[in-house]
Amino acid sequence: MESPTKTGTDGNPPDFRDFAAARARHLVRTAYLLTGGDAHLAEDLVQEALGKLYGSWRRVSRMENPAGYARTVLVNTFLSHRRRRSSGEHVTDTFAETPAPGPDPTLRIALLDALAELPQQDRAVLILRYWEDLGVEETATALRMTSSAVRSRASRALSRLRTRLGDQLDDLARP
Repeated sequence: MESPTKTGTDGNPPDFRDFAAARARHLVRTAYLLTGGDAHLAEDLVQEALGKLYGSWRRVSRMENPAGYARTVLVNTFLSHRRRRSSGEHVTDTFAETPAPGPDPTLRIALLDALAELPQQDRAVLILRYWEDLGVEETATALRMTSSAVRSRASRALSRLRTRLGDQLDDLARP
């Protein structure tokens, strides 16, 4: 998917609707990973993030990378959602989500479960570094951390994932 450019075809900043239409699907996929596979919460977070962007679209549309800024707003929305969620919602396993069709749904579910067990900051670091393919510096800027904190969190989080998924990954990799 092409990311929106700084200016539209007429030389003006892209219209918010065009930007949102072009980036929403990518943002939902990122939010889905951040939330540990909660599709409904992912959609809510993207909607909230796009609402925040809309309020300052004139300024955001003139930025060098509005898509990167949108991703940062999404991650910050996710992190603040986790902080403000108190006793208002209770997690239940009564209505289990069904996995999306893919090459290996068992591996996908195992990975999402393992990601969900990580602390939110560690999960955000992994998603930005390895899903969004951001560098250490870009991830540090997006999460307002130092580069060494990003490297440290990524290393610890990957170690936890390997420990959690080690035997499972070996079993799933066999035909």
